Amino acid sequence: MKIDDAVKILTFLCAGSSILVVFLIFGYTLLEGLPFLAKYGLSFLTGLYWKPYADPPQFGLLPTVIGTLSVSGLAILLAAPMGVLAAIYLAEYSGSGLLRSFIESATQLLVGIPSVVLGFVGLVFLVPILAETFGGWGFSILAGGIVLAVMTLPHVICISSDAIKAVPREYRYASLALGASKWQTIRRVVLPAAKSGILASIILGLGNAIGETMAVLMVVGNPEVPYIPTSILDRVRVLTSTIVIEFNYAVWGSDQMRALFAIGVVLFIITAVVNLLAFHILGGRIHAKGI
Repeated sequence: MKIDDAVKILTFLCAGSSILVVFLIFGYTLLEGLPFLAKYGLSFLTGLYWKPYADPPQFGLLPTVIGTLSVSGLAILLAAPMGVLAAIYLAEYSGSGLLRSFIESATQLLVGIPSVVLGFVGLVFLVPILAETFGGWGFSILAGGIVLAVMTLPHVICISSDAIKAVPREYRYASLALGASKWQTIRRVVLPAAKSGILASIILGLGNAIGETMAVLMVVGNPEVPYIPTSILDRVRVLTSTIVIEFNYAVWGSDQMRALFAIGVVLFIITAVVNLLAFHILGGRIHAKGI
């Protein structure tokens, strides 16, 4: 066997193994959670009360789903404009000097910071500031949104910057030749041409925010009985933190344990839909350009 053929087979096996691991994880999670979903049905997603220790127990996930979407949505609302503006600066204004290299390195370094470290910083620094400014305990949707926005920024910046750089220079030259200023060219030519990549970066950032656990767990409050929030200053519990909080106390084989696996199924589906949407947008952009 030639070396090229052996390398080809090895790389194929590595790629296939990653797909196999994903399907095995989802299959096992679905196997454990499916009996619970069959037993409780839609009431699991539409119920208002999560009381696994009550008699009879109640497993209502709606407040937790709303809490998850509220924190993740606020994070994207904060991260998207900042990330896109930073990407515009890196792609169009920073040139190729030391400042650009420093900003790109700092952005990449931000990705490598463990989420628990960001959560700890939010716990000891951000939460007291919010409590002093707005009252209450400081644990809130706002605190979780800010921490997640910091974690989401690198994804938005990197992918948006690449999308902006991928716009052909001829578009810029044609706009400038017609008398448009640089900002007019960016706003009316470059950004519309790169909008698919920018939108995909925001959607991927949303998927990352939905799946985050430790950082959110430390700053959102996690009330014992989740409730539907009415303000960004309310405490909430998110899907991932529910699994972390209750896993050690759930009896294996009980409805509570199966409910946690069912939450995993819901999370997996949400994340998969978000990622497929992002890849569909990127795929459409690449196909349109004939790459």
